[in-house]
Amino acid sequence: FETREFRTPVSPAEQAVAAVFAEVLGVEQIGLDDDFFELGGNSLLATQVASRLGAALGAKVPVRALFENTAVESLAGAVESQRGDDRRPLEAVERPTRIPLSLAQQRMWFLNRFDTESSAYNVPIAIRLTGDLDVDALQAAVGDVVARHESLRTFYPETEDGPVQVIVPAAQAVPDLTPVDVPEEDIVTAVQELAATIFDVTTAVPLSARLFRVRESDYVLAFVVHHISADGSSMGPLTRDLMAAYVARSQGDAPAWEPLSVQYADFAIWQREVLGDEDDPEALAAKQVEYWKQALAGLPDQLDLPSDRPRPAVQSFRGGRVDFTVEAELHRRLADLGRRTNTTMFMVLHTALAVFLARMSSSDDIAIGTPMAGRGERELDDLIGMFVNTLVFRTHVDSDASFTELLGRTREADLGAFANADVPFERLVEVLNPARSTARHPLFQVGLSFQNLAQAALELPGLTISGLDTDMEISQFDLHLIVTDRYSGDGTPTGITGYFTYATDLFDESTVAEFAARFIRVLDAVVDDPALPVGDLPILDTAETTRVLEAWNDTTHP
Repeated sequence: FETREFRTPVSPAEQAVAAVFAEVLGVEQIGLDDDFFELGGNSLLATQVASRLGAALGAKVPVRALFENTAVESLAGAVESQRGDDRRPLEAVERPTRIPLSLAQQRMWFLNRFDTESSAYNVPIAIRLTGDLDVDALQAAVGDVVARHESLRTFYPETEDGPVQVIVPAAQAVPDLTPVDVPEEDIVTAVQELAATIFDVTTAVPLSARLFRVRESDYVLAFVVHHISADGSSMGPLTRDLMAAYVARSQGDAPAWEPLSVQYADFAIWQREVLGDEDDPEALAAKQVEYWKQALAGLPDQLDLPSDRPRPAVQSFRGGRVDFTVEAELHRRLADLGRRTNTTMFMVLHTALAVFLARMSSSDDIAIGTPMAGRGERELDDLIGMFVNTLVFRTHVDSDASFTELLGRTREADLGAFANADVPFERLVEVLNPARSTARHPLFQVGLSFQNLAQAALELPGLTISGLDTDMEISQFDLHLIVTDRYSGDGTPTGITGYFTYATDLFDESTVAEFAARFIRVLDAVVDDPALPVGDLPILDTAETTRVLEAWNDTTHP
């Protein structure tokens, strides 16, 4: 292989692009010829790059610009012409007497009021601590973290003007970590019971924690917080801050961390200002709402997959899980397909999932929901709070189109959705006003999530820390595909691990295991012949095909 000469970014725009690439991708040195996607970038990280680059250069940087200019030099040239963005920076502000909820919090608030006995929107985390634990230091460290993050000491009472954020002193919200003895065989059950805590977010801070002692020198620290106060991406800052505070407290010191530049309340106020008034046609909110009205016009209320039971009148959120693996060779071929079509792994898997759902449901109008971290601004990296937003991706699956054609259309639709990702899903539900039902999730019933790799076990003085997997047996959707794509140090694809969560109201485990097998058959088929019409892709295995053909050919069959 010929070694490419490293060219150093020189202009302010080039330096800004290189710095943002390095920050988002975790790469130390970035040159003019380095390509965002070759370095491990993906669709979801691209939205972060666009936001941060816009803030750094005072420019409006559309996500599409990154897909059309993937290297540092070309992207810098493209954004130079985009100067002049008057978006207010995110910073600490003077608080009004009544602090509003963010728009995402507002939906969580209504869900909590609507079903006061549900734990479906709890965010749990459990950490195993093995070794010489200083319980007093841990208690103090948890107090430090609660004091640092206002979102962990906020509740949300109803007022005449609607729900508001009320932030309480840390001492009122710090959970008691007096060790509770639990035998090894009961620890998962104990953590699951804590994770299923029922919160009333209007009356008390929706945070609970326990320290379970399994045996001498073996503990499990379990947290649960309602989604109104934190999201999945908050678990990174939570564990980082807790570790830093524990190290300091175990040495008799207070943590010496940099103060947070903003708190969640500042974000909630800023978000409303940035989105503006929907009645103003020039406001960001008005423009994006109009995009979604057109993109989702006439969307079917429900996607009906073949199920084992009829849909109950009220969704129970009870769920199961089926794991699967995409081997390294198929992963490599999928990555090659993405490179040839200038699409990301997310877009390839999204298109394949849409094809699979169309074939299984006999519908050509497929909606899939995908969570976005919603942390475009750098100031939000280290904050605990509810930032995640859900985008609805709509695919019209033409059975006569080739997979390559459909992938090209998906790319355009995905870029359009990413460019209009500021309006919260909660607001879309209100604006689009689909037929409401307690039986299903609004606008889509199938989800697709890309997960970043979980952190490896951390080491602390005298302790080994590892995660404790406690499947909550919850599914917010009928079906939810969650995937992690893995690569070696040099960027070679090493396989995709994934799983489907599913509503046990509708499906048996064996049915979803067959769904997973058929989805992998779709992936195999599209890399074998991406020009084949998607309606002709083989989706049944040999035995199933034989059974179907025999049934068709059996003249006595009713």
